[in-house]
Amino acid sequence: MNSRKEQLAAFNRLLDIMDELREKCPWDKKQTLESLRHLTIEETYELADAILDNDLQEIKKELGDVLLHIVFYAKIGSEKKAFDIGDVANSISDKLISRHPHIYGDVKVENEEDVKRNWEQLKLKEGKKSVLEGVPKSLPAVVKASRIQEKVAGVGFDWEKPEQVWEKVQEELEELNEEIKKGNKENTEKEFGDVLFSMINYARFIDVNPENALEKTNKKFINRFQFLEKIAKKEGKNISEMTFAEMDVYWEKSKEFFN
Repeated sequence: MNSRKEQLAAFNRLLDIMDELREKCPWDKKQTLESLRHLTIEETYELADAILDNDLQEIKKELGDVLLHIVFYAKIGSEKKAFDIGDVANSISDKLISRHPHIYGDVKVENEEDVKRNWEQLKLKEGKKSVLEGVPKSLPAVVKASRIQEKVAGVGFDWEKPEQVWEKVQEELEELNEEIKKGNKENTEKEFGDVLFSMINYARFIDVNPENALEKTNKKFINRFQFLEKIAKKEGKNISEMTFAEMDVYWEKSKEFFN
């Protein structure tokens, strides 16, 4: 592992490279805050994939890509005379000190939940009008629902027991089933959304990250279906011409390898 001195030297090297690329590379010179945005989102998802795969070498690589984007934005900010990387680092340092009075002040906390509650209350004292202001509008719906529920729970708007939340899930499922029976598409969509929202809330109570859980299921399904395709092809069968019963045989076999 690198010493703190070596880490700072490595970061300084990255800053020097960024300065040089911005000055000499046609592509890098052309980039703006807006043009980098979609690339940053893509890099963040690639990092998320590496984390779910628990691939430490890939995580290191993807963290480098994300760090490059942070340095790039700061470089553009300095050109606009708005902020530089030092301002970025000082800003987050100041926020961390302010938001951790139990470390840098005299506030006492008993557990992680106390820390979360203090965090949200401090945001309101800083001038935010709503605890939900910090939830980005562009977040994927599952992640957004999780963040909304975490934030309101931080100020005490929450169920007391997991059993209460599970009862709510059952209630929402019944309401969804009723609308399906009625054939009301608009209300069915609304009730389906309520079911998802309540399930995401329940996930929090049983200490499951719903985004991670769903993505792991996505990966499992992809692996199983591609196994099905591979075996069918090996046996000279066209998967699109197979019956569901035939495909199900291979699907069940895939569970031996991907679970």
